[in-house]
Amino acid sequence: MRSIADSTRLCVPRITAFAVCLAACAVLPPSAEAQELGARWGTANRERAYYRIVDLPIPEGLVIEAGAFVSLSGDRIAVGTRRGDVYIMGRVDEDKPEPKYELFATGLDEIFGLAYRDGALYVTQSCELTRITDTSGDGKADRFETISDAWGYANYHEYAFGSEFDEEGNLYVALGLSQSYHSRALFRGWVMRITPEGETIPIASGLRSPAGIGPNEHGSLFTIESQGPWNSACSLKAVTPGAFLGHPISFNWYEYAPNMGPAPTQPESGSRVITEMERVPELVPYAVIFPYIRMGRSITGFTVDRTGGAFGPFEDQMFLGDFTLSLIMRATTEQVNGVWQGACYPFREGLSTGILDVHFTPAGNLLCGGTNRGWPVRGLEPFALQRLDWTGVMPFEIERITITPDGFRVAFTKPVDESTGADPDSYALSTFTHIYHGAYGGPEVDRTIPTVESVELAQDRRSATLVLNALKLGHVHEFDLGALRSRDGDELLHRHAFYTVNEVPEDR
Repeated sequence: MRSIADSTRLCVPRITAFAVCLAACAVLPPSAEAQELGARWGTANRERAYYRIVDLPIPEGLVIEAGAFVSLSGDRIAVGTRRGDVYIMGRVDEDKPEPKYELFATGLDEIFGLAYRDGALYVTQSCELTRITDTSGDGKADRFETISDAWGYANYHEYAFGSEFDEEGNLYVALGLSQSYHSRALFRGWVMRITPEGETIPIASGLRSPAGIGPNEHGSLFTIESQGPWNSACSLKAVTPGAFLGHPISFNWYEYAPNMGPAPTQPESGSRVITEMERVPELVPYAVIFPYIRMGRSITGFTVDRTGGAFGPFEDQMFLGDFTLSLIMRATTEQVNGVWQGACYPFREGLSTGILDVHFTPAGNLLCGGTNRGWPVRGLEPFALQRLDWTGVMPFEIERITITPDGFRVAFTKPVDESTGADPDSYALSTFTHIYHGAYGGPEVDRTIPTVESVELAQDRRSATLVLNALKLGHVHEFDLGALRSRDGDELLHRHAFYTVNEVPEDR
């Protein structure tokens, strides 16, 4: 049977025609995959009332497969492409945008990181971190300086993802494995810190195929990891000095990183992350797990909403793209007992291509770009630049989920109807975890059904505190809140959310 991922090129009219044919012929009921796609597109139709998709036209003959964005002075934004070009865009926030694209630099390789400081662009490409400047002032780059090439590069799949500057002036690079399975080139599968002085320091091992690196909403360094060996689902991972992030194939480079000490103990395939953390103290658990297909299939670049409310009710939350399913998600994180964890939430479907990176514009809109090159994606365009604008209409959404010593606090964007909000039966929860193993991906296992013993609504009805009979360490806690209604009678725009529990607070 063809999986939902294999069906990503089906457009809405084809899905509808297929469903009509089945109904008319009464041969078979729609498959689970078809139902999943239909539900997604139905939600996308509701989403447009709150967040509209605006196309940014790209002139005929110009190919912009956006892999990275950074804001410059004024309203200008630089975009780096997979083909190795850097363009400067303006007028991206107009009601009917007609951006002007100026080629600034070319001849680079798979750009997946851009930063800007003191008139120079810092470009993360597969082979190195490069500083690019325009010394003549003619709008074209004419000076290219290697800042760091302290890692190997020999295979097309050895991508490098770069951050923007942190408060100390450091940049960070997350390095994908060789051919996605091996670490045959120096430091493949590692995170590197490049200091303002140009020193390159390896700080973490254990990546498989990262797709973005940068700060979470609290300013701590995170990276995105893709599903694959030792990763049964995509996830957000916290990056701390000395960390092992889960995939042991890159242990061979510890002898070249004396600051890291000896290589960690080899994890046991077939175990669980929560179990292996006791054997491998350097192992950092996944902070946010994104259930496969239900919350994306190949999660990519992310950014934090600092728009001051211009983008709606999700200030200080992370927004992430997904390549295969051409969509945008949200995530929130919190630190409990010194360990990062948090939740993910659906946000917006229906984008035109595979998303590689997202970036907030000067006006507070979300710029999304990408391509379909290399792997099939649901969006029908080979590449696209699009903008998500908040319409000003407030959706009824799960705003944020946080953990408590005996359950969760669920915050909403609008007041909840008391009759549904105070009813424990309105809150359906289940849990699962994954097998931690060297095989590619993995099923959801060890399922449990916790009981919601009580619910306390806040006085303003904007949050509900749930008391559960049990919290499961190492499990994703899935929320289905479809029974809730707002005080205005609205259904939740997105009824599901997923919280990854690594620790339980002792008191709050």
